[in-house]
Amino acid sequence: MTFAFLLSSLAGGGAERAMLRLAAAFRHRGHRAHVIALDPKVEHEVPAGVEVHVLQGRRGLLGTWLAARALRALYFRLGLGSDCVTVSTLPYADQVAVSAKLPNLWCRITNTLSAEIGELQRASPSKAARRLARYRRLYEGRNLVAVSDGVAADLRSGIGLRRARIVRIYNGFDLDAIRSAASQSEPDLPREPFVVHVGRFMPQKRHDLLLDAWQRAGLGHKLVLLAASSRALQSLILQRGLQDRVLVAGFRPNPYPWMRAAELLVLSSDREGMPNVLVEALTCGTRVVSTDCPSGPREVLRGELARWLVPPGNADSLAAAMRAALAAPRPDERALPQDFTQARMVSAYEALGAAQ
Repeated sequence: MTFAFLLSSLAGGGAERAMLRLAAAFRHRGHRAHVIALDPKVEHEVPAGVEVHVLQGRRGLLGTWLAARALRALYFRLGLGSDCVTVSTLPYADQVAVSAKLPNLWCRITNTLSAEIGELQRASPSKAARRLARYRRLYEGRNLVAVSDGVAADLRSGIGLRRARIVRIYNGFDLDAIRSAASQSEPDLPREPFVVHVGRFMPQKRHDLLLDAWQRAGLGHKLVLLAASSRALQSLILQRGLQDRVLVAGFRPNPYPWMRAAELLVLSSDREGMPNVLVEALTCGTRVVSTDCPSGPREVLRGELARWLVPPGNADSLAAAMRAALAAPRPDERALPQDFTQARMVSAYEALGAAQ
């Protein structure tokens, strides 16, 4: 089979890492796999054997049309026809793929879109209405891959899609590869015990909530943020007087040594699609605490692990959970649900290709 994975860029982020991992898994199974980025920015390590093609995509109606034309030309040069299954990720890439009228297209939805619209509603009702209309035009009647049951339900009830074909496929992980990467040397690791947060600085990740909780938790650890530094992020830290207790370590192509060395990984988001970092941290044998946001965390933290879910937006609950988790034993590797293996993910995508 031939698969093409279309992304807005290969800049740092869980969606981008997941697509590269997916392409590598297909190569390992003997399939042909292309990764196509609409922006030249590349921060992730590209797995060996994965073909990457970069287009100079631009935003706006004209930019989308030009990117779609360039994408069709690339497919012609590569000989990608009706036997190629294309998986696009994130709305701009989805829009370009739809505009290019690619055959066998599946748009992969990584977030609860109605929660995004709800955030916009509070700031600008008219902008929220336009965003909802855009998503309905873009996704109604399409083939969609939802990365969690929560995302699938949101597409139906939150966005109101009635004719879309929606298939839930969890992100899959090569657990042995993660553990191997976690064992690699990392000279920048703090020498003192630390708690880690992995995620780019953006509103839904709620770094402000995390810092408030950190201030209230009164822990002797260092808080490490694997995120690019910015004036806005540094300002949040300075406002709380936490400059000596928080380290902004930047984006790391290999975050796993940091996860393994951390005493705890914290997810503080208001919304997620499927939080890869929870699966990755558990694979590294690291404790986790997460907001019980829509959607994804509850689908990873099941059974006994569900005790580490806290209400979104509650700094006191997050602080208390961090203190309790640090006093608890590290999780057993067997606590991780088997739904998140790479083999299951690849088989599910192969089924999409076989059904065309």
